[in-house]
Amino acid sequence: MTTPDHDAASPAPTLPELRDRIDALDRELIAMLNRRARLAQEVGEIKKREGSVVFRPEREAQVIDGLKQFNPGPLKNESVAPIWREIMSACRALETPTRVAYLGPAGTFSEEAALGFFGSSIVRVPCASIDEVFRNTSAGVADFGVVPVENSTEGMVARSLDIFLTTPLFIIGETSLFVRHNLLRKENALDGIAAVCAHPQALAQCHDWLSLHLPHAERRPVSSNAEGARLAAQDSRLAGIASARAASEYGVHVVAPAIQNDPHNRTRFAIVTDPHRHPAPQASGHDCTSLVVSVVNRPGAMYDILAPLKRHGVSMTRLESRPARSGQWEYYFFIDLQGHPEQPAVQTAMHELREACAFFKVLGAYPIDAH
Repeated sequence: MTTPDHDAASPAPTLPELRDRIDALDRELIAMLNRRARLAQEVGEIKKREGSVVFRPEREAQVIDGLKQFNPGPLKNESVAPIWREIMSACRALETPTRVAYLGPAGTFSEEAALGFFGSSIVRVPCASIDEVFRNTSAGVADFGVVPVENSTEGMVARSLDIFLTTPLFIIGETSLFVRHNLLRKENALDGIAAVCAHPQALAQCHDWLSLHLPHAERRPVSSNAEGARLAAQDSRLAGIASARAASEYGVHVVAPAIQNDPHNRTRFAIVTDPHRHPAPQASGHDCTSLVVSVVNRPGAMYDILAPLKRHGVSMTRLESRPARSGQWEYYFFIDLQGHPEQPAVQTAMHELREACAFFKVLGAYPIDAH
């Protein structure tokens, strides 16, 4: 069996020779990346003249999907998205800095989600709460916000969904993150922990481990997991639940790794922005449309919601209910549809659905997360 660089008649290359070849390829890669960056600058100049936006999530999703289909290996397809997101992030930064708000401080899963979606060449805007992420994005302090909306173990993130009912922001993208929770502490031992500090969702996601190993420790909710890690770094009686990245950020030990109830625990994040500053994404070919609706409390009301979807062959991938807080046992329903309103079937189904609803709001139509 032969390869382009080696055949049966020639000796196997030595380690120094292989390293020399890699160094040569790296020099070619950096030259090509700079060529790409110069082209991106030219695109940026055209966009400035036309007044169009720098970041188009559907375009980036199409680029990544195309590269995956073209990829012959041995590079794995799941490695393509993060590599090209970083390349596109660096090229975008040459045009204009992208300011991204997320639940901070440094070391949160929200920050990790922001970096995974936009790449590391962004201006980070850490916020003290989910409410502040929405406020800063609405006010223009940030171009985009990253907010958690759903966890595979605990379900919807109630605060985010409540704000979606009234915010002017809309969703232009999504990303999901494998969430590995670790118990962090100043001292590398379980003895003497009086309280475990973490976001309420993380405390719930680690309930089983905490009940078994720290049954007498207080479970203290804080604004974010990174804040729990920061507190643990200051007081040896406290422990936090956060990522390994947060442990490094705050100089604490990972006393117990992967303590979440579900080993496949994932959190889904929505990317939000102001529709007056950023256009809605066009159809990418692999899209999700998110809605929130309510119906009059009468027999058959739920059927009236579902019937247009079935009639026009539109798949519903998510349905969550949330109390309307009216005191009348009324609910809002958060719905994800497979497809984009530019598709005739989706457009017609949504029109009929709107007519059956007392309240109807499109939260966004955007490319499905590209892993």
